Amino acid sequence: MEKVVDQAYTHKLLGCAYNVHTALGPGLMESVYETALVYELQSQGFEVKHQVPVKITYKDVKLDMDLRLDVIVDNCVILELKSVAELLPVHEKQLLTYMRLTGIKLGYLINFNVAALRNGIERVVNNF
Repeated sequence: MEKVVDQAYTHKLLGCAYNVHTALGPGLMESVYETALVYELQSQGFEVKHQVPVKITYKDVKLDMDLRLDVIVDNCVILELKSVAELLPVHEKQLLTYMRLTGIKLGYLINFNVAALRNGIERVVNNF
């Protein structure tokens, strides 16, 4: 059964990111935020996979390498985490590529290296 990603779901999901940011603040490595966010999401009842390997195919050839997604929540939302001075257009393109490769249509780009987390979240939708 597919999850319904409505306003309440999104509020709860992003609330986890806000909790992590409030507790830890900006300035840490991405891996710290990822570990804390995975814990927070799981404690709120989300099904979470992190550092998910995704196979890459190029011209019908499966490449002998995987890319790694930061976090997939309930098999329906990708969270691409950053801890950078500013989000760049390439970060959104990266998330869109991950979404295309996995078939997941909703993603959030979350930059924890900001004073107010609301300034570090971008919602990305891929309708294919």
